Amino acid sequence: MYKTIYTEVEVDVDLADFETDDLIEELESRGAGVTDYGDGTEILRAIYEKRRNGRTDYQTELDQLIWLGLGKIV
Repeated sequence: MYKTIYTEVEVDVDLADFETDDLIEELESRGAGVTDYGDGTEILRAIYEKRRNGRTDYQTELDQLIWLGLGKIV
């Protein structure tokens, strides 16, 4: 007799243990990949236009800007 059991496990992971290419691939699969963002002007313009129009869905652009400036994703 077999039973299927679902459980949740919390695991601490050090991102330094992963290859950069693997991290980039994962980000790209989520739609927040690392691409050539230039100097950030286009990203800032996109955020500005969304905010000017009362939109709040500029998190992806903000993540891109953080990556461009700091080389890190929050």
